[in-house]
Amino acid sequence: MIEVFHGSERIIRKPAYGEGNPRNDYGLGFYCTRELELAKEWACAEEENGFANQYKLNTEGLTCLNLNSAGYNILNWLAILLENRRFDLSSPVSVRARIYIMENFLPDYKEYDIIKGYRADDSYFSFSRAFLANTITLDQLKRAMRLGKLGEQIVLRSKDAFDAIEFIQAVPADASIYHAKRMARDRGAREDFQKMLMETSTGTDIYVSTIINENWTNDDSRL
Repeated sequence: MIEVFHGSERIIRKPAYGEGNPRNDYGLGFYCTRELELAKEWACAEEENGFANQYKLNTEGLTCLNLNSAGYNILNWLAILLENRRFDLSSPVSVRARIYIMENFLPDYKEYDIIKGYRADDSYFSFSRAFLANTITLDQLKRAMRLGKLGEQIVLRSKDAFDAIEFIQAVPADASIYHAKRMARDRGAREDFQKMLMETSTGTDIYVSTIINENWTNDDSRL
């Protein structure tokens, strides 16, 4: 049994299986976090007051794909993101990178009840686009995903997972506080990212073009 929070502009006593936005990071599902303060930020995305809906989740018997665990890498996460989110891929290298990453690094994630992994907020989504455009390295992408301490999201995807969640309470989130915190987190991540780009190259940097040209696969030791 774990405690999770879902940030929303409204109180959600019973999440509805099959509803929502299929273009979220991991597709259609109910997106949660273990962190109350982060859920309050999500609840105030549009400068309106909201709620951090608190739940108990009984994970017994549920299958879970943890993309931050050993055996998975940042390209597995990116491949799932590419399958579900809309990317503006205007350059030939970006288009080629999308095809290659999805063909070689997309895990079999759709049969899992729960997925744990990074959340691609605005700044983090832009970092992914920069990698696909061959303008940042693999190491920089990995480091960028830790900027701003966005934390891990927990996504309920199956009916079994939806049946295993129980509402506890709705904690109010004040937009005058938490929208500002959300914006500050995003701004800080972007500023730290720009500082990282100014660092001296090591001479062994790996770009997406390297991964493609050298035919990296999911079991490559360099990942």
